[in-house]
Amino acid sequence: MAQSESQPPVQSGALAVPRGTLMIQGTTSDAGKSTLVAGLCRLARRAGVRVAPFKPQNMALNSAVTVDGGEIGRAQALQAIAAGIDAHTDLNPVLLKPTSDRGAQVIIHGKARMNLDARAYHDYKPVAFEAVLESYARLKASYDTIFVEGAGSPAEVNLRERDIANMGFAEAVDCPVVLVADIDRGGVFAHLTGTLACLSASEQARVRGFIINRFRGDPGLLKPGLDWLEARTGKPVLGVVPYLHGLTLDAEDMLPRELRAAAADAGDARGADASSDQVLRVVVPALPHISNHTDFDALRAHPQVDFHYVKAGARPPVADLIILPGSKNVRGDLAFLRAQGWDAVLQRHLRYGGRVIGVCGGMQMLGREVADPHGVEGAPGSMAGLGWLDLSTTLTREKTLKNVTGRLALSGAPALAGYEIHMGETDGAALASPAVRLDTPDGDTRPDGAMSADGQILATYVHGLFDTPAACAALLKWAGLADAPPLDYPALREASLDRLADTLAAHLDLSKLFGAMG
Repeated sequence: MAQSESQPPVQSGALAVPRGTLMIQGTTSDAGKSTLVAGLCRLARRAGVRVAPFKPQNMALNSAVTVDGGEIGRAQALQAIAAGIDAHTDLNPVLLKPTSDRGAQVIIHGKARMNLDARAYHDYKPVAFEAVLESYARLKASYDTIFVEGAGSPAEVNLRERDIANMGFAEAVDCPVVLVADIDRGGVFAHLTGTLACLSASEQARVRGFIINRFRGDPGLLKPGLDWLEARTGKPVLGVVPYLHGLTLDAEDMLPRELRAAAADAGDARGADASSDQVLRVVVPALPHISNHTDFDALRAHPQVDFHYVKAGARPPVADLIILPGSKNVRGDLAFLRAQGWDAVLQRHLRYGGRVIGVCGGMQMLGREVADPHGVEGAPGSMAGLGWLDLSTTLTREKTLKNVTGRLALSGAPALAGYEIHMGETDGAALASPAVRLDTPDGDTRPDGAMSADGQILATYVHGLFDTPAACAALLKWAGLADAPPLDYPALREASLDRLADTLAAHLDLSKLFGAMG
């Protein structure tokens, strides 16, 4: 597919953003591809460009519901916010959600199609690639500029055959590529030269330059290495991006490097007094198949919340609030909780008056039974739940995907906005005391989730509970933080996107970067 080099660039002030496509690939996973694409989308939006992000294939357990009723990777939803457009399934046409070490649910154009193991999916890739090219063609027809994010690394030569995520895509649509590497990991020059060496001659020619990410130190000490890299490869270093502490951005998949977000550079968007002595202690078990852990980003950013993920083998600290998160393998993660002693932890926590929230899969675990008769998430069968709520769940083949609004069943009935992503149907007496009332298209409401009779347990299918300031404050007050200050997470995210864009503008050679698209 030919690029639109003949069309003039879109200009705004000193920034000229060409029409066309640029792909950001990384030397490793978590090199910063998602963040760079988000920042570039924000820069292009500022320049008045109709810009869209695109990721051909994503493997992630953090996802978002789109305007067309589908599901895409959370990073592409963030990039859509940066670009100022609605999240649509064309932004991420192939999403893989791992259910085990070797298998994943395959989502095409926003809809779950099947579960496949790694070898079966490799055979399925030509079909998936058709969906990728269809989505890309639609985006090209609607937007001036597309910033594409690769997946993992193009140096994975064992996956090069039938590749649809990195150079396989770039070659098919004839787009230029920029390689990004994370210097904070160490070995950045080996990563870049080694990755380049693993590529074919045509793929090497496609690489227009390098970006070094997450640098902290004296730039002067790095200069000899940059000169060496350019002399050895014949390709320019397009910029060195500093390590940005305290960004509040939705993670693609991995649990955050810093288990508690930094408070730096948040500005007035926090809307809270960080000097207060009162702190709410919140813990979340880091389940093997934890999904949509972005639910807790607002808590990690809150100045009066002491938030911790508890990893396997670690002793849970004393907490005011325990949250059981979503899961892509509910029975498997339920067995993990029991093996780690969390059933006893919860019993002791509730006995002493602690509060518990179950979100989606976490709600299902709190019930009496989780049944999977169709083998949706593993071998068919059922498992006893933790038994704290009188409800039972049956996993179904059809997935519920909805963006929702409503009100919490707490004092003042605070409004919330979130989304549902689940493959279960839940019933039982506990649902007679719902945790949430959700709005319906006809102007009425419907119940969701459950509140325990003693008021200590709140469970819901709604993700994003803490993203709405009023709902976040009410939930924290319910959990024990008196006069809980609101935190506007969307405003924090917007501020972080602007800070990211400003940093890229200051540290990248944008004329060379955008010139690579011509």
